[in-house]
Amino acid sequence: MSNRNKGILLLLISALGFSFMGAFVKLSGDLPTMQKAFFRNIVAAIITLGIVLRHKERIFGKKGNQKLLLSRSVLGAIGIILNFYAIDHLVLSDAEMLNKLSPFILIIFCAIFLKEKAQRFQIIAILVAFIGALFIIQPQFSVDIFPYIVGVLGAVFAAGAYTLLRVLGSREKHYTVVFYFSFFTTVLLLPFTIFMYEPMSWQQWVLLILAGAFATVGQFGITLAYKFAPANEISIFFYSTVVYSALLSIVLFGQIPTLLSVIGYVIIFSASLYMFLKNNRLDKQETEQEEQLKTS
Repeated sequence: MSNRNKGILLLLISALGFSFMGAFVKLSGDLPTMQKAFFRNIVAAIITLGIVLRHKERIFGKKGNQKLLLSRSVLGAIGIILNFYAIDHLVLSDAEMLNKLSPFILIIFCAIFLKEKAQRFQIIAILVAFIGALFIIQPQFSVDIFPYIVGVLGAVFAAGAYTLLRVLGSREKHYTVVFYFSFFTTVLLLPFTIFMYEPMSWQQWVLLILAGAFATVGQFGITLAYKFAPANEISIFFYSTVVYSALLSIVLFGQIPTLLSVIGYVIIFSASLYMFLKNNRLDKQETEQEEQLKTS
């Protein structure tokens, strides 16, 4: 199997992991969002701690990277809380698609903070994706729009976390970054969970533990996928999350996305496909130019 195909397979597994995480969070019922997010992260922290210790790495990373690790964790924690709120209050596939706006927002953040020039086609894709989001949100400027706004804000904070991940990528091991984030979020949410705690049935305990386990699968899947192949070559396959979530919404919750939502999915998917094809074309052109320089 080629590295690109390994990356694609891992990304499909990651998408399935995050889809089941969302489904288990929704199935766990009417519990405080903070409590759900706490259990999702403490499970991930326990699993990744074992991996970090096995590799004999520093548990909390290098001293020089603490500001980056802490900032990434703060942004990621807020993103998870907002995403969980959206999952609880929206059709699962709607919440997932709004969360998938983060790659487009990431382009904007990288241009602003990392001085990575945004290409014209990327700007076009961002505008098209925003139009797709409007189809899903269907703004009526009423209280009903609030969970959709929360879902978009979740994508904004996730994009902020991914921006810092790009900086951390060459400085820290992926499992150290995942553990730091999971541990930080667990500690952050502990006081809220104690204060707002609601007793859980054994079924809810099982569902939230499963949510944490599948979130860990998703986190490691996406991290390893981008080690095998560049994000611009394979990231399109992460949108399979929406397909999985739509099916889970219908089977588990009897929630069928509206026609306008489906149109929004198609628009955002088309924008990401357009970016994928353009990035591949640019990569081929750069490779050909490098080969010409070598032979000349």
